[in-house]
Amino acid sequence: MQNREKKNCHRLKYYNSEDKKKVLKRLAVIEGQIRGISNMVDEERYCSDILIQISSVESALKSLSDSILENHMRSCMTDEIKKGNLEVIDEITTILKRNK
Repeated sequence: MQNREKKNCHRLKYYNSEDKKKVLKRLAVIEGQIRGISNMVDEERYCSDILIQISSVESALKSLSDSILENHMRSCMTDEIKKGNLEVIDEITTILKRNK
């Protein structure tokens, strides 16, 4: 994933169109999984089966989060550090603490 522009990169809120499509596609799959879990609860399915599906969604979200974080670190953050903007170190520290 690469951002279109590097100026003030660590505060950009968009992706290039290809990366954005990939992220949205993954989110649509996750959304479908969550709807499936909702249906399972509505149908009073076995708790263990529901928990397995919840675990699957958690894994999918973690994988997506890791992918976005990696892109952010490889593109925006490295550029900002090279420019001498060390505020991004605080930003990544906060992100890593939340992303456990």
